[in-house]
Amino acid sequence: MRQFRKRRFIINSLLDTDFYKFTMGYLVFKLYRLIPVLYALKNRTITVPLARFISESELRRQLDHVRHLRFRSNELHFIKGTYEYDLPMFADPAYIEFLAGLTLPPYWLVRAGDSYEITVSGHWAEAIYWETFILSIVNELYYRALMKKMSAFERHLVYAEGMRRLGAKIKLLREHPGIRFSDFGTRRRFSRAWQDYVVGVLSRELGGAGGQFVGTSNVHLAMKYGLTPIGTSAHEMYMVMSGIMHGSDDDIRASHNKVLQCWWTEFGWGLSIALTDTYGTPFFFTDMTPEQARNWKGLRQDSGDPFDFGECAIAFYTGLGIDPKEKMIVFSDGLDVETIMALFERFNGRIKVTFGWGTDLTNDLGFGSLSLVVKAVEACGHGLVKLSDNLAKAIGALDDVERFKRIFGHTATFNQTCRS
Repeated sequence: MRQFRKRRFIINSLLDTDFYKFTMGYLVFKLYRLIPVLYALKNRTITVPLARFISESELRRQLDHVRHLRFRSNELHFIKGTYEYDLPMFADPAYIEFLAGLTLPPYWLVRAGDSYEITVSGHWAEAIYWETFILSIVNELYYRALMKKMSAFERHLVYAEGMRRLGAKIKLLREHPGIRFSDFGTRRRFSRAWQDYVVGVLSRELGGAGGQFVGTSNVHLAMKYGLTPIGTSAHEMYMVMSGIMHGSDDDIRASHNKVLQCWWTEFGWGLSIALTDTYGTPFFFTDMTPEQARNWKGLRQDSGDPFDFGECAIAFYTGLGIDPKEKMIVFSDGLDVETIMALFERFNGRIKVTFGWGTDLTNDLGFGSLSLVVKAVEACGHGLVKLSDNLAKAIGALDDVERFKRIFGHTATFNQTCRS
């Protein structure tokens, strides 16, 4: 168990983040680098008072350390040269030079009762990189606190249980060899060392050419294990664009498709997986044009009922005369192995499916998981909103949320406690 011993700093590389930070980061750097934004941490697991478990001084120490990190030359080389698609971000010396000189902007940390408020403000091109670092740090400090209360023997049992559960998942997956999945677990992992262990095991047991394990969102681990870094975009693209295009209700509504247009212009087919639920998937299916539906590779499902989503996606493509079998769904919301198998059995042969497996993959050792997010909450002085297909995931001031519901015709009633 030596590899799981507590390490001094949680984040030791700016590459220890999700790949979509670089895809989005490049577009932002090129088009919107000076846009002022505000990010904030939200703990959706309201039953866990984080400040009772995590020392404020240790939290500050970990966050301060991230601000002292810089990209290493071999990391920049990996970003530039090892990806299966020909993407402009890797050939743009200005972006690589920007990353080489990147210092993350200051953060603000305040203890509010038994909770912590963490916010970051600054230019979008720089502040965008804080998200996963904050989440990884808060998560790992929480689980370190739980483990600290245990004896050495009890800690060994925790890791043994994690290994047992991982082994059971691998066994089930081998019984369904058509399933393809990626690790999406950086943001809510049990620890950096445990995610490293999980990715290493999956690479050996289920990876390789034609294997079931196709990559990881974590760029550092992709480099370490020779994997494909996986990811496209997140809700913040749509959310911040609404702050940029905030002149009227019509402007806000148009901001959604503006993201699709900008994304396609910069990246084309290679990264054309569209996230559908920022303002509700029903709106997305009315806003994506037939040409976009034909051109884009597929869709990512991140909230609501995944089975309903799959049926709606197939109906959407069929209604436009597009063969769903030529398109893909990336399921990425609160997955466990049983749900993955059920979704595969429902949709295999009807539409391509793959899975971005997060918390249950990298944080399944017997403890309850936290549902933490860091979201953009303000841009250009305007409050931002995420509506989602699950009301429990909605973000924004109440007045802003009601306004955006009217603008986007959002009427979803699905409300399920967030598991991840």
